[in-house]
Amino acid sequence: MKKEINFGIGFITGRPNICKIVNNYYKFLLEQVEELNVKVNFTIFILYDLTYQFTTRIDFYGVLPEVYKNINIKYITPEDIDEDKKKIISKYDVSKEDANLLLGKGYAKARNTILYYALKRNIDYLLFWDDDEYPLACVKEGKELEWSKQADVLEHIKHIEKADVTMGYRCGFMSPLPYIEYDDNISEEDYKKFIDGLENEVMNWEKAQKARKDNSCMEYAQKDIAEHTKKCEYLEEIGKKSFVLGSGICLNLRHLENIPAFYNPPGARGEDTFFSIALGLKQGKVLQVPAYHFHDCFLKYTSLMKERYPKVLRKIALDDNGIEQRFLKTTIGWTKYKPLLYYLTEKENYKKIIEDTKRNLEESVPKINTAFETCDFECLIRELEDYDKNVKKHYKEFVRTTEIWDELKYKIVEENKK
Repeated sequence: MKKEINFGIGFITGRPNICKIVNNYYKFLLEQVEELNVKVNFTIFILYDLTYQFTTRIDFYGVLPEVYKNINIKYITPEDIDEDKKKIISKYDVSKEDANLLLGKGYAKARNTILYYALKRNIDYLLFWDDDEYPLACVKEGKELEWSKQADVLEHIKHIEKADVTMGYRCGFMSPLPYIEYDDNISEEDYKKFIDGLENEVMNWEKAQKARKDNSCMEYAQKDIAEHTKKCEYLEEIGKKSFVLGSGICLNLRHLENIPAFYNPPGARGEDTFFSIALGLKQGKVLQVPAYHFHDCFLKYTSLMKERYPKVLRKIALDDNGIEQRFLKTTIGWTKYKPLLYYLTEKENYKKIIEDTKRNLEESVPKINTAFETCDFECLIRELEDYDKNVKKHYKEFVRTTEIWDELKYKIVEENKK
């Protein structure tokens, strides 16, 4: 009899697009593992948030019947989360405050909730997959675009026992930066100060410039990675110089001792950033595997799921529907986690970094506002001040979150043995 692998895929979503991803790619998931000499049992976890886009429950239950015949689908509802908080309080002697810190909706708490469910179901490997990414690579050679499906699951399974976490690559829109034209109102120097004010481990002026080079804010795939021929590479100094991405990371739950919890300050982003820092403290190993996800953060290329591949990828302009508000939300999320990021990674320079950030925003925001009809970026300055004031509180929450998880995960493992 074949050995078996229980492979989980976790989707945290507020957009009905998730059903299209599952319906269009479930066969490809099964095809990828046919060549393996082990049986792979898939479980897809779908944790949905009805408040993100004011959706209804029915929006998330469009998974086709044929998918259920081949893959386990586990929905995690708001009621499930409330019930699980009660369970860990009563069963595992977790305080109400700690339960609310670990589980719930929101970027980090939702990941922890899926992690909790995966452990309860004896999942060996858990891949997080965002609802705006497709297992595709787009290589540009000259003016031609070359598209290819990416055996993402297979690459993770082939290499994950050499690491605690495996991570794929990302192409497409690297971050939700719309293309901004320079004019009499906004100069390149104005935009640079704005980006410098937002700077974090994934965004800086150099990367913003690179994204603008062909007027599309797009990053294309490397051919050797897209063809799965590039050698795997360990990421060095996790949480210091290297950080994992939130999507396309696979956690080795057979190496549970090295898997921390996720955390982000309230209403912020950075859940993958703080996971990386916690992972580094545990001296966890991260192996980057040759497989891409195409990031469609504005959902402008959903036709890719039907294998309709465009010959040209156009730039995302400010007058595109919904772009302004998407960008504003992103910048708020970045600003809210910036104080804790630099409190953890550059504490000796923390005060200067925050002062420089505030000055750059104060000088650039009035100019940037002229390009946006529906947004006022003045709120970024207020958020920075507030999260700077509360950075020590958020630091304590960050530490406590992993402590809670480290206590809880072994209790769950022991419970599974009974």
